[in-house]
Amino acid sequence: MSNRLAQETSPYLLQHADNPVAWHPWDEFALNLARTEQKPILLSIGYSSCHWCHVMAHESFEDEATARVMNAHFVCIKVDREERPDLDKVYQVALQLLTQQTGGWPLTMFLDPDTQLPFFGGTYFPKAPRFQLPGFTDLLLRINEAFDVRRGDLSEHSAKVSKILSKLNPGGGQPGNSEDTELLAEARAQLAQQHDAQEGGFGNAPKFPMPNTTERLLRHWAFMNQSGTRDRDALEMVMRTLTKMARGGIYDHLGGGFCRYATDDKWMIPHFEKMLYDNGQLLSLYADVLAIAPDELFEQAVVNTAGWMLREMQHPEGAFYAALDADSDGEEGKYYVWRRKEIKKLLNEEEYLIVETLYGLDKPANFEGRWNLHRYDSWRSVVARLSLDREHADASLSKAKAKLLDEREKRVHPGLDDKILSSWNGLAIKGLAKAGSVLKNSTWIEQAQRATDFIRANMWRDGVLFATWKAGSAKYPGYLDDYANLLDGLLALLASDWRDSDAQFAIELGDAALEHFYDNQNGGFYFTSHTHEALIHRPKPTTDDALPPGNGIIALALAKLGHLFGETRYLDASTNTIRWARTSIEQYPAGHCTLLTALEAELAIPTQIIIRGPQAQLTPWRAVATARYTPWRQCYALPYETANVLPGYLPKLVSTQMRQKTVAYLCSGLSCSLPIESPDALKQALAEQ
Repeated sequence: MSNRLAQETSPYLLQHADNPVAWHPWDEFALNLARTEQKPILLSIGYSSCHWCHVMAHESFEDEATARVMNAHFVCIKVDREERPDLDKVYQVALQLLTQQTGGWPLTMFLDPDTQLPFFGGTYFPKAPRFQLPGFTDLLLRINEAFDVRRGDLSEHSAKVSKILSKLNPGGGQPGNSEDTELLAEARAQLAQQHDAQEGGFGNAPKFPMPNTTERLLRHWAFMNQSGTRDRDALEMVMRTLTKMARGGIYDHLGGGFCRYATDDKWMIPHFEKMLYDNGQLLSLYADVLAIAPDELFEQAVVNTAGWMLREMQHPEGAFYAALDADSDGEEGKYYVWRRKEIKKLLNEEEYLIVETLYGLDKPANFEGRWNLHRYDSWRSVVARLSLDREHADASLSKAKAKLLDEREKRVHPGLDDKILSSWNGLAIKGLAKAGSVLKNSTWIEQAQRATDFIRANMWRDGVLFATWKAGSAKYPGYLDDYANLLDGLLALLASDWRDSDAQFAIELGDAALEHFYDNQNGGFYFTSHTHEALIHRPKPTTDDALPPGNGIIALALAKLGHLFGETRYLDASTNTIRWARTSIEQYPAGHCTLLTALEAELAIPTQIIIRGPQAQLTPWRAVATARYTPWRQCYALPYETANVLPGYLPKLVSTQMRQKTVAYLCSGLSCSLPIESPDALKQALAEQ
C-alpha cells in the first residue's frame, strides 16, 4: 500500500512511495497533522542517487517493524534536497549547530511540531548499533521518550538554535579591515596550504572536485600575469589537480563524465554517482585551461564528458537530467568495475596489453576484488614503455575502449534521476557553451541553446522561474541559485553564439532576481524569494560548496549584464552584494572563492569586445578576441542577420553601408571605442591594453 509520496513526481520521493512508513511530503497538510497530533516531525532529506540514502531505506524504511515505530510516534516527512534545497540548507546548518559536526545525506532531523525547530539530528543511522552509532529503532524510542518527558528542555535547546540562526546572515555594508588585494592574496595562501602537492586537489579524502576553488587559483594566476607578476605555483596547483582528476578513477574513462567525489587521496575510487552540476562546472573549468594551451588529456576529458551529457543525460526536448545513481543491480559501482578476465576475453593481445598498462590492471585490484579504471601515468609514457607506434597505439586504444563500452552497455544501468533542475541546467549550459567555443564545436553550443529553449518554454512563467520539471509539470518557484546559474549560463551562451531571445531572457532573469530576492536594505540576495513560505531561517549564502553560492554567481552575472547593456541597476546590486558579504569574506577568504572572483572582477575595469557584421564574417574576428584565457574580457559577436533587438547602449550599426562589413568596438566600463575595421587592428588594440 503506497503512502502520500505516490502523488509526487520526484524520483527520490517515488522510491519511497511503497515503504511501510507513512511518509508525507513537506506541505501544510503534514505540518498541520504534526501540530494537531502533537507528534514530533521525523524529517528525512536525501536524493535519488545517494548511496547511503539507499542503505538506510533498505535497512529501516522498508522494514515493517521499524516503520511501525516511526508511524506510531512521529509524523514522517520525506524531502528531495534537489527539489527543496531551501529546507536542506536550513536543516544542514541546524545540524551543525546541534552537533558541531558537518552534515550530509541522508539527513535525519527531529523537529518540534509547533515551531519546526530541530531538537536532535544526524545523518545515516544503521538499523542495529554500529559505526559508533545507535540502532535506528532504539534511537526512535529514546527520542520519543525524551519528547514526552523533557519537552520543555528540548524546546529550550531549540530556542537557542533559533537564536543563533537569526544571527547567521552578515550585516550589510560594513567597511572591511583588509585591502581587496590582501583578501585575494590571503585566499591564494590558504588554498596553497590546503593543496595536496602530490595528488592535487584540496584537503584529504574524501576528495571533491571543488571547481570553484580551482578556478580561483586559475584566475589569480591570470590576473597576476596581466599585472606583470608571475605566479607559476598557482597555475601548477590547477594543472596538477585537473591532471590527476582526468587520470583518476573519479573520471569515467570509457563513457565520460566525472563522479561526485573520490573516497581516497589519489582520486582512484569514486563515490560512483554522477551529478549534472559537477560535470557542467568541470566542462567550464577544463575549457578555461584549454584556452591557455592545448592539452590532449584535458581535451579528451571535455569531449567525452560533453558526449556523455548529450548521450545519457539529455531529455529529448533539450534540457538535462539531474543525476545517475551510484548503485546498479543493488551494488555501488557494479556498472563501472571490471574483473581482469572479463577484459582479457573481450580484447586481443595488443589491446589488452595497452589497457592493462594504462589503466592499472597489472596492479592489485582496487575495488572489492575488481578494478575501477585508473591511470597512473601519461598516455605518451605508456606508449613509449610498450615501444609502440603512437598512431597505431591510438587506434588500438580506441578500439579497446569501444569494445569495453559496448560490453558495459549490456549491464544493468545505474538509476537515472530524470527531473530537470533550472540551476543545474544553467551550469550545464555554461559548460557546453564555453567548451564549444574553445574547441570549436558548434553542436555543443546548439545543444546548450536547446536546453535554454526548453527551460524558457516549460519552466519560465509570468516572470517566475520554476526550480524543477518532471513529466510535464513544473514545480516550486525557483531559488536564488536557479536565477543566478541560469543567468550566468545565458551570458556564456551569448558569448558563444548571440541570439536576441537569449539576451531578452537574460534581462528578464536579472530583473526577476532583483525583484524577488534582493535585500534592498542591506544588499545581497536571499536564497528564497520574498513570497516564499516562512522557514526557521532565511539564508543568504556566501560560502562555496559543491555548488557555488548564489550571491557569488549573481554578483558576477549582474556585473556582466550591467556592462553589456549599460544598466546601472545591475551594477549597483552586484557592488552592494560584494560589500554586504565583505565581513564573511574576511573571516575566511578561501571559503568564498566565488565572491572573491566577483570582487576581483570589480578591481579590474572589464573589457568588452562587441563585434558586428554578417554571420559569415565573424569567425576570424572572434578568434582574435578569444585567443587567450582572459577572464577580465568578454566578447560578444552579433550578426546583422539575427541580432536586431538590442537593449541598452550596445553599438547599433544598422545603415546599409555598414551592414556590408564587419567592425568591432572595444568597450571599457560604460564607454566604447570608435569602430575597429580589421581583425589585425583589433589584435593590435588588444595588445595595447
